[in-house]
Amino acid sequence: MKISFKKSRVITTVASAALVATAVIGIPSVAQAADPQCATASYVTQCAGAGADGAPYLMIAAANFNGTVFIWSHGIRPAINIPATLAPVGPYTITNAAEPGPRSSSGDLSVVNALVAAGYGVAGSGFSRQSLNVKEALAANVELIAAFKKKFPTTKKVVAWGDSLGSMHSQKLAETNPDLVDGVVLACPAANPSDAMINYFGDALYGFKAFFDPSIKVGGYSTDPVTRQTEQLANIGKVLTVLGKLSGGLSSGAWPDTASPAGKALQAAGIPSRSALLLVGSMAGIPTRSKHVDGTSGPAGAAETYPLAVAPAVAILENMGTVGVAGSLLIADGELLTGGKVFDNSKTDYAARVASDRDIYSFAFSGNSAVDAMLGALAATPRETADAAAVAKIPGLIGLKGTIAKPTVIMAAESDEYTPASIAQWYIDGYDAQFAAAKDAAIAAAKSSRNYQAPVNKLVMLWAKTAPKYSKFTAAGSPDLGATVGAGTGHCLFTSAQYLAAAKMVAGAVNAGKFPIQGPIVTAAKKVGLSYDKKFRVPTFKSLA
Repeated sequence: MKISFKKSRVITTVASAALVATAVIGIPSVAQAADPQCATASYVTQCAGAGADGAPYLMIAAANFNGTVFIWSHGIRPAINIPATLAPVGPYTITNAAEPGPRSSSGDLSVVNALVAAGYGVAGSGFSRQSLNVKEALAANVELIAAFKKKFPTTKKVVAWGDSLGSMHSQKLAETNPDLVDGVVLACPAANPSDAMINYFGDALYGFKAFFDPSIKVGGYSTDPVTRQTEQLANIGKVLTVLGKLSGGLSSGAWPDTASPAGKALQAAGIPSRSALLLVGSMAGIPTRSKHVDGTSGPAGAAETYPLAVAPAVAILENMGTVGVAGSLLIADGELLTGGKVFDNSKTDYAARVASDRDIYSFAFSGNSAVDAMLGALAATPRETADAAAVAKIPGLIGLKGTIAKPTVIMAAESDEYTPASIAQWYIDGYDAQFAAAKDAAIAAAKSSRNYQAPVNKLVMLWAKTAPKYSKFTAAGSPDLGATVGAGTGHCLFTSAQYLAAAKMVAGAVNAGKFPIQGPIVTAAKKVGLSYDKKFRVPTFKSLA
């Protein structure tokens, strides 16, 4: 069975957008916070400029501008060029092209057009640095808001929104500059609670290193920029090579010829490579459902055994195409920014990590004896130790409190392999505690004032739930990777209608001072294929359990 990896929006080349069916205005080449260049056509004004750090930005508003602007923060882009030889990841060339709204990176301006036509303003920066750029994005967004208000002085409300890393930018803007932000939309949000995302990517790469290729790097990249980039590209190539070989051995259980001595010993013991692949996914917390693997369907003739024995590993294999590549890019960039190693598993108890999955996936793991053998192999593999000084710098570069102080809509997919749904659950759990504290404070205040003022809900969580069945199979019995992607899977695959629904909800709450009662939210969410279910929850990060 051959597995191919569809190019993720996270690592695609960002296309230059043609805006609102009018000519794109040139962005000043000089890095300065000068007045933007603007032009008006068909009652729509577009402005292009560059911030003080040279980051290009775009601003758009129509003659019927209603005073509310949506400030968009785009998702992560690699900070290095990636050659075509690393397809499907490459080719990619570093770009800081500005994006005025969701889906515009691919040239789809339906959301931007709809918002502008409805009277909203839109704006977005390209940021001066790519990859981990929270500091740069914060400065650019603050400057962009000022520039927009200067050009459109009737601006009254600002909604910060973004997807993936852009959601972190939006949340950071709201936390650090609450006077500038009135509402927030976080789509497929990234966050870094207790370095959970570092562990997510690091654990996955460590598992691949321990079992399938001991030359794979988990961390410890060179400080020289050229050497570091060469190491990153080599690591991506190794991860893709291992994935290809694992794909070829899924049915037979064959191991890659690059397997570590520990891996070869497991192979000699009769443990199939797919069991080790599943263990890696389990210890990192990678979803066991993917874009084309629902975990419950099977091909003709294996409808009962395939979901139990093979499907979980196939899902991990497809998801690892994103996780392994992203980890190779992000961990190296984190080390660059902090000056040392940032991933540490020297004290990680991987047996505890997989304990809850041992019975659920017993067949796919090849039984408890196989799990014990694989955990023994991990225990014999040298661990990674971070640099304490580097780790201490992470909160200043990335850290969020997760506090919800403004009307906020979060959209997340249940089986997102890049920014796991556990991030959304972190926000939910944090806000539950925050709301409970506010309620207790209101009760305490009412004892003296005799006037109870109930706290107002400021969070709406919209889930793209993973469908029970969506897998399709080829005549040969392999998953059809060209089939429609399953609902609730993949990274930031929200439709224009879903983005617009979230925008409308938060704009309404900003104007009304609160979200509507549950019924209208449930109905609005259902119309665009999302779910508003306050009882639904997903597991927290395994590294936080």
